[in-house]
Amino acid sequence: MSKPSLNESSVAVYPGTFDPITMGHVDIIERTLNLFSKVIVAVAINASKTPTFTLEERITMIKDTFKDYSRVEVHSVSGLLVEFAHQQKGTIIRGLRAVSDFEYEFQLALMNRKLERDVDSVFLMPSFRWIFISSSIIRDAARNGGDVSDMVPFHVNEMLVEKFSAR
Repeated sequence: MSKPSLNESSVAVYPGTFDPITMGHVDIIERTLNLFSKVIVAVAINASKTPTFTLEERITMIKDTFKDYSRVEVHSVSGLLVEFAHQQKGTIIRGLRAVSDFEYEFQLALMNRKLERDVDSVFLMPSFRWIFISSSIIRDAARNGGDVSDMVPFHVNEMLVEKFSAR
């Protein structure tokens, strides 16, 4: 089976807090590049969350991870994601790890569709190798001295070690 043809001007918007970016996120972004001409990683500013890393640190982590990828951009986003995706003429990409993610993501996609009819959502599952990890699990393990070096990019692991060794 051949891959779908790449639309020359297709844009994917992949949102999240990325606190920190994990290999699961990296997997989704790399696979999204097979389907879209550009991926905008939309780093969420979420007032209801208190992230471990600052917005600037999270953006730097992602930019460093994808420094050799000309088709990956990183933006901070506050307000409604669907409005940002509409402005970018983009499709929202969401990762689904388990059935438990689906109901919440489905509700979000329906609300986004109600707010902006021209913005679609596409769901991708991470590769089986990464299906069990999340940023919160990574943070908890790292905070308690666990070795997460194979679940995050190298420089992110260094930032985690530095952040939690100071505590």
